[in-house]
Amino acid sequence: MAKKALVIQHAATEGPGTIAPALRRFGLETHYVRIFKDERVPREVEGYHALIVLGGPMGVYEEAKYPFITDELNLVEKTLKAGLPFLGICLGAQVLAAAAGARVYRGRKKEIGWYPVRLTTEGQGDKLFLGLPEELNVFHWHGDTFDVPPGASNLASSELYTNQLLRVGKNAYGIQFHLEVTGVMISEWIEVSGKEIKTFKMDPERIIKESSDNINPLYRYSEAVFARFLRLMDL
Repeated sequence: MAKKALVIQHAATEGPGTIAPALRRFGLETHYVRIFKDERVPREVEGYHALIVLGGPMGVYEEAKYPFITDELNLVEKTLKAGLPFLGICLGAQVLAAAAGARVYRGRKKEIGWYPVRLTTEGQGDKLFLGLPEELNVFHWHGDTFDVPPGASNLASSELYTNQLLRVGKNAYGIQFHLEVTGVMISEWIEVSGKEIKTFKMDPERIIKESSDNINPLYRYSEAVFARFLRLMDL
């Protein structure tokens, strides 16, 4: 019987990206909960072998406005207790931090575009990132950040934000940057978020140019990391 992965998607344009082919390669039966279509977050994680929570424009601290955040926090808490593999991207990383007991809050500045992150010593030795370059040029699109929960580890930092890559326990990871993006996704985000880019004086042409220069190395990093994450189901 095929193993099952649950993927929570908050926005139509923030899909799984390069996570999707990894799921297919591993032959996983994947169930998507599409929040933007008003689908409900399951109460239990039983029956699934991994939980993946993708990004979105909302904040973890906006539970009153987005009640599904409460349901996600409860589900992630249960995932952590069960020791199942968890992967959070951007908002998903913030949900992991909050579920593990840390503060999530607005950052001092938006981080949008291609910026390097540097793996910490612990990050360089982590089973998902072992053998990758110490410094990775990756794509960012966020304005929130988080503290490191008690007993957890931060595995990477950027110049703007110290906490970029969270590991909680043995099998739960939160990636603040967008390791999963494709070139098409970046173009779509720029198209639908033109007002945000203009407000924060970002240069969309520069982002597109840097994307063409950096997307192939990012694909290689993501292929390695997501395959290693999915192998956690067999441990």
